[in-house]
Amino acid sequence: MRLLKEAASINSGEIIFNGTNVLSLGNEALRLFRWDRASMVLQSAMNNLNPVITIGSQLCDAVLAHRDMTGKKALDRARELLSLVNIDAGRIGAYPHELSGGMRQRVVIAMALALQPDLIIFDEPTTALDVVVQYNIIRKIMELKAKMGFSIMFITHDLPLMLEICDRIGIMYAGRLVELGPVDSLKNGAFHPYTRGLLRAFPSLLGEKKKLNGIPGSVPDLITPPEGCLFYSRCGERLEPCDKIIPEFRSGGTDHFCACHCQAKEGNSGE
Repeated sequence: MRLLKEAASINSGEIIFNGTNVLSLGNEALRLFRWDRASMVLQSAMNNLNPVITIGSQLCDAVLAHRDMTGKKALDRARELLSLVNIDAGRIGAYPHELSGGMRQRVVIAMALALQPDLIIFDEPTTALDVVVQYNIIRKIMELKAKMGFSIMFITHDLPLMLEICDRIGIMYAGRLVELGPVDSLKNGAFHPYTRGLLRAFPSLLGEKKKLNGIPGSVPDLITPPEGCLFYSRCGERLEPCDKIIPEFRSGGTDHFCACHCQAKEGNSGE
């Protein structure tokens, strides 16, 4: 989305979205790309609404910034969007503080859906919500996805939830992608020691109780990172080159990729 300006830089690579390199877009093209083709629901989004402007006005602003229409039509669209996320259209004149946390979260989701984008990025969409509201929010997101046909990218720490609802999962450690693959492949045959550690760290709701095993150690200092694999100091499978050479991201099977020297040695990471 290129929302971070002075705070971040992209030194290399490409971001290809439907054949277009997003990094090559100028300011006007990028403004048209955002919200129209890809939108985002930010972390703690329910607290990101302007407290002194009605939710109807905020929804209208999102629509009018990208569509040439009258204020009345934009207001009608805002009512449609509220109904889409199961909020009474009569609440369009409400201020954010007059809504519950779950309702505010759904307003932000409605805002992300305003222009029917191809992709919606959800950054920790259920933060600070109780488990019942979390369930209802996720269920509504998946219902809307099935109904409207957009794709979803979740950014979250909730791996068990992602294993239930996603098609593909990428695991990041210390700012690097270390494993990427289809859910079933990753769940039943994870390659990277960090991924396997995560899978062992949460309890199952079914079957016998098992002792949970956390991952020892702590994340390395990213200001002065170690020379080799960033997981080296915490890994129980480390090899001789791990502390000196950063592992390459390699294919380990059908659509399954991993960055680990151990897997390359075992022959699971073919070129």
